[in-house]
Amino acid sequence: MTEVTAFSYDDVLLVPQYSDILSRKEVSLECELDSANKFNLPIISSPMDTITETQMANSIQELGGLGVIHRYNSIEEQVRLLCGVNHSTKAAAIGISGDYLDRAAALVEAGANILCLDVAHGHHIMMCEALYKLRVVYDTNVHLMAGNVATKKGFEDLANWGADSIRCNIGGGSICSTRIQTGHGVPGLHTILECIGADIDRDVKIIADGGLRNSGDIVKALAAGADFVMIGSLLSGTTETPGDIIHGLHNEDKKKVYRGMASKEAQYDWRGKHSSNEGITTHVPYRGAVRPIIEDLTNGIRSGLSYSGARSIPELQLKSKFIVQTPSGQTESGTHILNRK
Repeated sequence: MTEVTAFSYDDVLLVPQYSDILSRKEVSLECELDSANKFNLPIISSPMDTITETQMANSIQELGGLGVIHRYNSIEEQVRLLCGVNHSTKAAAIGISGDYLDRAAALVEAGANILCLDVAHGHHIMMCEALYKLRVVYDTNVHLMAGNVATKKGFEDLANWGADSIRCNIGGGSICSTRIQTGHGVPGLHTILECIGADIDRDVKIIADGGLRNSGDIVKALAAGADFVMIGSLLSGTTETPGDIIHGLHNEDKKKVYRGMASKEAQYDWRGKHSSNEGITTHVPYRGAVRPIIEDLTNGIRSGLSYSGARSIPELQLKSKFIVQTPSGQTESGTHILNRK
């Protein structure tokens, strides 16, 4: 057995550095998946059936990021959802088996220029075959986002198989139980730090996916080398997420459903059966419109860059300095007055 210390976001802090930034407005969060797909915000909404359909995709993209339409429906329904996205950049998820080639063809015909090959364990022979087939059909005309992987080798293989961007992290999501059910996974920050050292001969973007609970975690992921972050729980419960608002007694205590796509409930709804149980279903408080939530995250990310004296994400990645904090340091880092006795 090889012993490796793997760090997660709570285990580290970024060291504040000299800054001559006078306003957060000086900080640019511009980023790109490739030369044809550029954004003003490094945030992608997760292709989950309780997170991203048309309304979320439109709102996220109006705010500078990207929304990926989930695949847990019929081809016809997914195409209908995609056609409602009112931007030139359109992204949608597909699988790597079954009808994925037919789904891809229908989505591309409907305007998709980003296809997200959305599976839990992306470092797999079926991913290799799917990427190869899609690349043959679409050449470089469609951006292929693939994942998820947790290791440098996984990142290198998917890049060499044809992926243009790769979702990195396994088992770190707030409603994901993969690490508990299977015993497998790698802490999210460690995954990013591994993947930036990948030996590949072209520019393949790193998407930190899962385990991000606040703007500080996002800043740490970007500083470690991620080009984008993908979020689900941070957007859950908002008006733009799919699903009805559930009203409590006397119209109080409003909630919405949030669930992992490997949960029993999601699998039954999607295909009438379940083959694994690596996620949970829960209710989260209704939080209103997504705009103020994204704006708060954006302000936090800009502040984070300014603490390192960085005016851009690439500059943050050059300047950032991590330190490991003890459990006492983690306690001190939190808003701990409520823990007083």
